[in-house]
Amino acid sequence: MPKIGLEIHGYLNTKEKLFCRCKAIHGTKHASPNTNICPICTGQPGAKPMLPNKQAIDKVIRIALVLGCKINTIKKEVDCEETAGVLHWQRKHYDWPDLPKGYQNTISGTHAIPIGKNGKFLKIRIKECHLEEDPAAWNPQTGEIDYNRSGSPLVEIVTEPDFKSSEQVIDWIKQLIHTLSYIKAFDKKSGIKADVNISLPEIKGERVEIKNVNSLKNIQNAIEYEIQRQKKEKQKTRETRMFNETAGVTKKMREKEQAQDYRFISDPDLPVINIKKIKIKKIKSSLPETPQKKLDKIIKKYNINKKSAEILTKKIEVAEFFEKVIEKINPKLATRWVTEELLSVLNYNKKELDDPEINIKPEHFIELLKLLEKGTITELKAKEILRKFIPNSFSPKKEAEKSQKISEKNKLEKICQQIIKENPKAVMDYKAGEHKALNFLIGKVMQKTNKRADYLTTRKILENKLK
Repeated sequence: MPKIGLEIHGYLNTKEKLFCRCKAIHGTKHASPNTNICPICTGQPGAKPMLPNKQAIDKVIRIALVLGCKINTIKKEVDCEETAGVLHWQRKHYDWPDLPKGYQNTISGTHAIPIGKNGKFLKIRIKECHLEEDPAAWNPQTGEIDYNRSGSPLVEIVTEPDFKSSEQVIDWIKQLIHTLSYIKAFDKKSGIKADVNISLPEIKGERVEIKNVNSLKNIQNAIEYEIQRQKKEKQKTRETRMFNETAGVTKKMREKEQAQDYRFISDPDLPVINIKKIKIKKIKSSLPETPQKKLDKIIKKYNINKKSAEILTKKIEVAEFFEKVIEKINPKLATRWVTEELLSVLNYNKKELDDPEINIKPEHFIELLKLLEKGTITELKAKEILRKFIPNSFSPKKEAEKSQKISEKNKLEKICQQIIKENPKAVMDYKAGEHKALNFLIGKVMQKTNKRADYLTTRKILENKLK
């Protein structure tokens, strides 16, 4: 049975880099190469780091708490009684073109104390969770280096080797990303990278580390290939390998480094990080429910079917929006209008509910559904008003006043008679057995009444007149 462990690196959702004021924006889709850089993140001689990004530190604490980690404490006396942990920045030395300083700043290593340790997430033990800076993006084929990424804040989550298969790994990572999206910690545009450690204890093989695998598909393929490779040729020494995505194979890069190879030392240019107990308590109290807890609550408390509940809890902003709406609206109506109509409008506009430029207030959405419930407006008119909620919602009362539903049979009969007279071909098609012609005529009535005609009444009148 294979033993598989992960070292997951995720970009933190911060505006600035870890030790400078440069924007934490990278990747050719989001920024031109070498545009978000300065002397600090490019390692220019004499450049000194700024104080560590507070937002990045707070987000790593949030991640560690969600993963059930204990925030590290230090036994020695410190000045403040409230202090829980004092963390030292380390310099991790290695000589690669993507690291202009010649070392990486990290809260990990031989003498370091990580922010969080000894956690557990979905039955997988978490060894540690710490903060570090990302190196630049180096293309070994062309020799080009993009420093936009250099200095971006990363969280590293290190698991114990508790995984037994590639399928288990992928499912766990998906659940991890989903859970961390609830605390807005990961930069979802940048994805994750993983170092994958694999060994086959049953044949007493040594451990292999596959570096920097950058997608779920590649992680799965790399694991499956490496397990088969080690079965064929027993791994006698520890080594670092890379995954060739095109060929679907792993290739040896070098013998596996040991901790002493990195020559860890405390960084004299960076102050220690003091984490206070009161801060940990405050952050812990602000954490939202996990997706699984939210899913169970929505299913049980509101009697929502599992499929709809899964859609609602995919993103925390949608789940929280729904919970406000369902306090005032019938659960069946609220579920359908959030999972189908609201999400459809957002998808059409290529927007998310939490986008900064989008402001749809639950009270306006509730007001709209109440008008629909009371029969003041038709469903078609309600959908039209909802589309106008992008980018900013508004009270739909004024729209409703000039768009009240027409339910009076006498009024609708006159309109239906006029539509039948104006569309003889559709009438003939319907009488010839083409029932979709009826929908065409209903659409014409809706067009004539600016979507104010009651649908069921209109349909019944047309069917009677067409007999």
